[in-house]
Amino acid sequence: MMKRFIPLMAAACVLTLVGSAFAHFMVVYTPEIALQESKNLDMRIMFTHPAEAGHMMDMGGIEEFYVLSQRGDSKVKKTDLKGYLKDIVWKNPEAQAPAFSAMIPKKVVRSMGDYVFVMKPGYYFEKEEGLYMQQITKLILNVGGVPGNWAEPVGLPCEIVPLIKPYGLWTGNVFKALVLSDGKPVAGAEVEVEYMSHMPNLKTNSMPAESTVTYPQGSFVTQTIFTDADGYITFGIPKAGWWGFAALGVGPEKEYKGKELGQDAVIWVKAEDMK
Repeated sequence: MMKRFIPLMAAACVLTLVGSAFAHFMVVYTPEIALQESKNLDMRIMFTHPAEAGHMMDMGGIEEFYVLSQRGDSKVKKTDLKGYLKDIVWKNPEAQAPAFSAMIPKKVVRSMGDYVFVMKPGYYFEKEEGLYMQQITKLILNVGGVPGNWAEPVGLPCEIVPLIKPYGLWTGNVFKALVLSDGKPVAGAEVEVEYMSHMPNLKTNSMPAESTVTYPQGSFVTQTIFTDADGYITFGIPKAGWWGFAALGVGPEKEYKGKELGQDAVIWVKAEDMK
């Protein structure tokens, strides 16, 4: 991982040499997360570089996949979703890797309110860095506009807790969130941000080669921000669509099979243009 206070010239050299080599993102995707009414959810889970439709990684299977649902102040309900997972191969223009699909039936999201999807993958070994990676990922969906527990921690080893509705963002909103490790705020955490500029095709289980964004230079592909002294991040949303946030190495687990482990927290949000 890049250190926070690398001298400017050294940082420029690192970016030139490795580009977005560190910008791995676990993706939990379904086309819409602000639903008028309940319906079947067609979901995909893959480990890739969403801003470039680039390198694919084998996530090492899925340890946990569940949803926490709540309407208003009602009690939170946990529903295990592993039984809906199916093995697939996700294909990008120049790479492919094992991935998963899941058709979540309407009955799981039948009530109005919030649905916090949590996916904890296995461990991916990054040969170039000589370490393991695990990205614990959240996707928050709403049915009917009735808010629930979207701003509450869910007790993960590490997580990003949104402080603005992640399914109700307008383009131009400022996304603010709290990064937690074992329930405690993490100061000075490095958080990578990417825009999904190659939209997933659920029929072909692939991303197209053509991007919806023209990046003027490599440093624009992966934005990097740091949490403040109290563990908060803020990020202005410049474009409608999907944005991924990955807090690097904030998890409490630091080793796996005798090697360094980077346990990251990931959240995906979606912004809409105001018309």
